[in-house]
Formats: sequence, C-alpha cells, structure tokens
Amino acid sequence: MRRLIGVLLVLLIAASAVFASGVEEAEGSEFPWDPDRPINLIVPWGAGGSTDRSARTTAGIVEEQLGTSIVVVNQGGASGSLGTKAALDAPRDGYTWTAGAVKDLGVYGIMGLLDTSIDDWHLYLNVAMPNVISVRTDSPYQTFDDLLDELENGAGDIRVATAGVNSAGHTAMELLGTYVDIEYRHVTYDGGAPAVTATVGGEADAVPQLSVEQVDMISAGRLRPLVVLTDKALELEGVDEPVPPITDWIPEFEAAPIYFGIFVPKGVPAEVIETLDAIWERDVMTSETLRTWARENAVVFDPAYGEEAVRKSFPMVQIDAWLKHEAGDTVMSPADAGIPRP
Repeated sequence: MRRLIGVLLVLLIAASAVFASGVEEAEGSEFPWDPDRPINLIVPWGAGGSTDRSARTTAGIVEEQLGTSIVVVNQGGASGSLGTKAALDAPRDGYTWTAGAVKDLGVYGIMGLLDTSIDDWHLYLNVAMPNVISVRTDSPYQTFDDLLDELENGAGDIRVATAGVNSAGHTAMELLGTYVDIEYRHVTYDGGAPAVTATVGGEADAVPQLSVEQVDMISAGRLRPLVVLTDKALELEGVDEPVPPITDWIPEFEAAPIYFGIFVPKGVPAEVIETLDAIWERDVMTSETLRTWARENAVVFDPAYGEEAVRKSFPMVQIDAWLKHEAGDTVMSPADAGIPRP
C-alpha cells in the first residue's frame, strides 16, 4: 500500500509539473508565432539611407514584442532588387524579411530586374516620405527658380546625385521631367546617404533624394533645400523657413506618397502573419518611438498592413511604373502586369 501511495504521489507531482509548465507556456505565448531564433531583415540598400533608417527603427519595435533579435543585413545592388531577391528566394519559414519602398516592389517585374510584384508580399508600412531637391549651401543656385532655369536652359551639365535608377531620387527627377523639359547628368550612388554626402562634398550639384536622407545635412547647414515635391510646404525641426512645395512653380504637379515598410514573402506560415498583423495593429500603429522618429526626420507617420497598406501605397506604384514605361525603361507594359495607368 505504501509503495502504491508513493507511485501515485510521484505521478501526481509529475502531472502537476506538466500542467504548470503548460499554463506557463500558454501565459507566455502572447502571439500565435513564437520564433526560436533571430530573424534576418535584408535591407536592399546601403546603410544610413531612407530604407535602412526607417527599417531599423521599426525593427526595434517589433523585436521587443517578439522577444527575439531582428538582424539587419545591408545587401545593396541592382536598384534594390538583389537584396529583395535574396528574401524572396529564402525558405518560407518566416525568418527572412526585406524592406524598402513599395513602389520598388511594384516595378521590378516590368523593368526586368526581378520576377515579382506586390502580390507576392505581405506589406507592413511604417512611414511615407517626400522628395526634397537640395543643393550645397555655397551653391550659386539660391532658389528653385535658379536651379530650374539651369535644368531647362542649360547644356545638361547639372550633376544630379541619386541612389540609382529606380531610386526615389531618380523617380523624382523623371517625374519633374514630365512637366518641364529638363536636362541633367545622372550621377548614381549605392544608396541615398552616399548621394547626399557626394553632393555636400561637391561631386554633384543637386540631390533629389528623400527628406530623411537629407535632414541631418540640412539641419547642420551643409545643404540648402529648394523645393519639396508635394503640394504642401515641409517643416523641418531646427530650420527657420519651411521648404516650399513644387506646386508653387508647377500647380498641376501630382505626386503620391512614397510608402516604406517591411515586407514578408507570401507562403510563410499563417501564424507568422497573424502575429505581425497583431503587432502592427497594437504596437507599431500606436508607437510614440516611430511617431517621434518620423517628426524628427521630416517624414509622415502612417503605419498600415494588409489591404489598407496596398490601398495607400499603390498610387505611387502606378505613377512610377508608367513613368518608367514612357521613358523606355521597361520590358513590358504596366497594364500587362496589372498596373493600370493612374
């Protein structure tokens, strides 16, 4: 009898331990997905640029909720398509993401850079960014009137630094060229930050990259912002005068916001997406950290995911796709890829 009671006690203790462990695990599993190793976030552009900075800020918010590290890996090249392809080719286990501008995902296919479209990805947006055209503070171009006159009437000698074909800066110049007849020398760099640095250093005369990539040099008095490609003036912290909008010169100018975010290939386990949806809804879309970062970097705090993310970001995909098609930079019509003319 004593032996039987002893066995029963052992079984009871073991069962209690298993039950307690199960309760602990249930209480600790806040989300459907509980990653057991670090996540790789491939940034397909250089360090310090718009994608890199916004992605690192957002990754910090997400990894705090997941309880695992998100390792940012910069893998630039081919207008962002190399790093994006690496994420697309990785095992669909939820441990490899990429980041960037949604417009890039939308035009890789029609440009022949990568066989993909936004339909292949789950979009998690963080901010929208405007383009600013700036020059060195010692530049002879004091206003946008001065620069625009040279772009229209000069010999095409104005050196314009961008992060390369398909970058936000190049798209900005090509879009400007649909409204006014301009000529310029396109000088490309491996990212927006190097393009800004090159302009400050005198390798280029102007830079049309995104505000986040220029804000430090503008605040430091190394760059003079001449115009922002929106219909509203852009206010920068520490800068006395707001940057005037392009509509002051071209009232009919139309541009859609360039949305950035983190992208996860479709085909990953459903619990990965359920978890990220929940984190975006509860933590990213209400993040004071991201909101402050957006304000300090002169970008728009506007997180979204799912269908809402597609709705917000698709207009710029349309603009960019048809802009590149009309410039002869595509291998197929955007219409054939399901991108209607805006």
